[in-house]
Amino acid sequence: MPNSSPKISLTLIQTFYQVARHGSFSGAARELNLSYQSAANHVRRLEQILKGKLIDSEQGAKRIALTPRGRALYNLLHPELDIMLERLTKLIENQRSSLRVGMPQAIFFYLFPRVLKRFREQFPDMEFSVYERDTVLAELVKNGSLDVCISERYFGDPVVPQRLLGSYRLCLVYPKDWGAPPAHADMGRWVTDRPFITYEPGQTLRNIALDFLARAGASVQPAISTSGSSSVKRCVEEGLGFSIIPSWCVGPDDRTIACAPLNGLPEVRVYFGNAGFLQKHPNVVQLYEDCQRELVGTVLEPPRSEDAIL
Repeated sequence: MPNSSPKISLTLIQTFYQVARHGSFSGAARELNLSYQSAANHVRRLEQILKGKLIDSEQGAKRIALTPRGRALYNLLHPELDIMLERLTKLIENQRSSLRVGMPQAIFFYLFPRVLKRFREQFPDMEFSVYERDTVLAELVKNGSLDVCISERYFGDPVVPQRLLGSYRLCLVYPKDWGAPPAHADMGRWVTDRPFITYEPGQTLRNIALDFLARAGASVQPAISTSGSSSVKRCVEEGLGFSIIPSWCVGPDDRTIACAPLNGLPEVRVYFGNAGFLQKHPNVVQLYEDCQRELVGTVLEPPRSEDAIL
């Protein structure tokens, strides 16, 4: 009979991870509700299976040190193991399947219902929870609070892999009774002394708009800032000022506001990201495909050949 290799259990891995994280056997024991000796035994057993020392600890010492191999294993596990354990906990606590997705308020309000309609045809019994935010989405995926994020930011984080869906353009919106839109060369003078309505500090579209206006020679301070494009647009409709918002926020029925394209601004890219271990999960795959089918080519410009598909 062929020899079978010993199997590594999740218990051993989890114990080692907590020992490395806390820097002591006692800290891991408290975290996992184990005895000190059990925590030490788990690590020793893992070392036997892997045929290599993971932790250096002196008799009676309160702190441990990772060996090079132990450090490599810990870096491999962190923070993916936390995310996986959080996911297991939530699945056990709630038998009903759910998918938790974060995205900017405007993308959900204006674009996402058409995606949801198609997705729910495939998964009618699934709860779809949406967290409408522009910031902190990567951290929410990493700590297990979200499964998927759709964002105008590229995180560059291997724990939250992202794929480029497409891009869109921004436009200038203002009350129609202000008259004709300014020429690009006159933008700086046109906005002077006009109230500027924009997004909360830190949001991507606010930063893009302020940079654009500064390059045009305008010195503007937001008069009103709010959380999403629907609120920004509503303020413009009431004649409270002008703004720079996604072009797909304005439709033919918007009769009280004027809209002018801003060709001097770069396209805003939209990325689909998810927890790394969910990359091939059927629900995540289906949602990504539905986003491509419903948004790319209709609302979002498809990626060009020179765009890197991430």
